[in-house]
Amino acid sequence: MIRVSNLTRRYGDFVALDSVDLAVKEGEFVTLLGPSGSGKSTLLNLISGMTQVSEGQIEIDGRDATHVPTNARGLGMVFQNYALMPHMTVFDNIAFPLQVRKVAKSEIETRVREVLSLIQLEHVADRKPKQLSGGQQQRISLARCIVYRPPIILMDEPLGALDKKLREDMQLEIKRLHAELGVTIIYVTHDQEEALAMSDRIVLMRNGRIEQQGNPEDLYFKPETLFAADFLGSSNLFFGKIDAASGTLVTGAGKLPYENAAPGAADTGEAVLMVRPESLSMEAKQNWPGIEAEVLDTVVLGGFQRHYLRADDGTQLTVQVPTSPNAQRPERRSRVTVSWDSSDARLLPPDPAFKSE
Repeated sequence: MIRVSNLTRRYGDFVALDSVDLAVKEGEFVTLLGPSGSGKSTLLNLISGMTQVSEGQIEIDGRDATHVPTNARGLGMVFQNYALMPHMTVFDNIAFPLQVRKVAKSEIETRVREVLSLIQLEHVADRKPKQLSGGQQQRISLARCIVYRPPIILMDEPLGALDKKLREDMQLEIKRLHAELGVTIIYVTHDQEEALAMSDRIVLMRNGRIEQQGNPEDLYFKPETLFAADFLGSSNLFFGKIDAASGTLVTGAGKLPYENAAPGAADTGEAVLMVRPESLSMEAKQNWPGIEAEVLDTVVLGGFQRHYLRADDGTQLTVQVPTSPNAQRPERRSRVTVSWDSSDARLLPPDPAFKSE
């Protein structure tokens, strides 16, 4: 549905987007993820036509759309601020795009009722936006977009203004609508959990370029760079030198086992070992004594506990385990043994420019 080639956007000497290539398939849910200034919103605005291209090409449904005006690209857009017209009822807000397109009145009535049913808000048709909750307003904003049936919908942090519970509910709502309508969605967020929960594919961006892309499982469990490992989820990172003979990384915490390596990671003398918090255990594994650590604190977060530890070499560690009403917390300053299965660790190449986000 969408293909961008060598897409670049400059503002004077500043390069906001740097020679990006990306293809989005029909019906795919693609999330552009990254910190502020990574280029994700710039890329979305270039695709929408709201920002002009400095270099490169944009194709939409096989046609060159690089210099086509926004209103002629056939795209739907959903924003964070809802952009509902306060003086209009919910029905009229949703009907407005159809009225602009001069759709027959009877057809407008049918289609507005259909989308109100789809978002399960038929009972608010006669209310004004100010009479609705934030979640209801966001669903109305979404309904106004899909009522004219665009094949592609662009969403720029649409859930950023909602509280956590409402945001999670809306994530499921958008996923349900995506499945039912079969539309192509490009979604911008800086929220890693949102990206993991909603996407068919995540495009992780950094400094105006694509750092890594793939399905959520690949990006979470098989990051290719330190930045990807650190930005997407929590990571335990050990810095050291490879001992090829023993298949370990020699660190201040000891010789650490691993089986999986990112491309190029095993080709250098120095490397970084990543282990996710849920892969760590506070008990010794067979054939490996583990590493010793001191308990700094424990936090209960609903269905799991997160233990914060410090290894003897000063490395900060996080261990995440399921919790229960009778779960025991280790005492502060107590000593524990931390270990993991070598198949759960991933070797990453060093990055001199790396700085934890």
